Amino acid sequence: MSVETALVELLAAAVRIATPLFFAALGGILSERAGVFAVGLEGMMLAGAFGGVLAGHLAGSAAAGLAASVAAGVLLALLVAVATVRFGADQMVTGLAVNILAVGLTSFLLRGFAARGEAATLRVPVLAAWPVPGLAEVPVLGVVLFRQPPLTYAAVVFGVLIAVFLARTRAGLTLRAVGENPAAAFAVGVEPARVRLAAVLACGALAGLGGAVLSLQQVGTFTDAMTNGRGYIALAAIIVGRWLPGGTLLGCLLFGAADALQLRVQSLRLPVSSYVIQMTPYVVALVVLAGLGRSARLPAALGTPFRRE
Repeated sequence: MSVETALVELLAAAVRIATPLFFAALGGILSERAGVFAVGLEGMMLAGAFGGVLAGHLAGSAAAGLAASVAAGVLLALLVAVATVRFGADQMVTGLAVNILAVGLTSFLLRGFAARGEAATLRVPVLAAWPVPGLAEVPVLGVVLFRQPPLTYAAVVFGVLIAVFLARTRAGLTLRAVGENPAAAFAVGVEPARVRLAAVLACGALAGLGGAVLSLQQVGTFTDAMTNGRGYIALAAIIVGRWLPGGTLLGCLLFGAADALQLRVQSLRLPVSSYVIQMTPYVVALVVLAGLGRSARLPAALGTPFRRE
């Protein structure tokens, strides 16, 4: 294999790996710009991955799987919203609790589905690549960008829509205002609790789609804890991207490239433990956060419950 071919394959893999991260990160941007920490992304992604495979397996339809992924992510997000927005629970603790709940619940349901106490094997056809006519034949860029599965294109579309929503619409301005100063937003007639509730539910829907990418587009099945920390990597990408979709996309691609690289390094059979190599994406995340995250300015009211006086 030539160096050029290997590089093209690495870049294409980086885009594929970055797709679920970007979906989750977009949801996290909406939640955190509204003032609610998105620590529960990991659990929402996992719920989406499980719901997608289960519905796709039972209904034999990719559309049903995608709808179930969104619904599962929203249901888990609803728990976060009720606990944090309605009752003012600590947002970090709630998010971590939801992540732990998702791991246990999906594992339990997977085994319950088999009715034998063993993990059922649920398989669905993976979503095939959709080459873009004309553009798919462009050297290098055609392979990297225009021969991807449908959810990868959808992630880019959602990224553009959310960027426009936050920067150019009244609703987006309202969401950002609630994340900066909910008391001031309330004084001009905005209901911060409703805005935050909607933002967290939208976060769950997008994170659920991120889980669908893993289970329906990449592997065609569900395994215990298959998100494997991707929700936390998405959080790191949000910080690196300064809570902006464009910058966050670059962060996701960086972490995707690091993950793709470690997978290829493992195939070289170097005299290094595979466990050390698997740490690469997380080490990259820590290094990038240490270098770029220090200067990031969080939304002013992020993590602060709003209570009417």
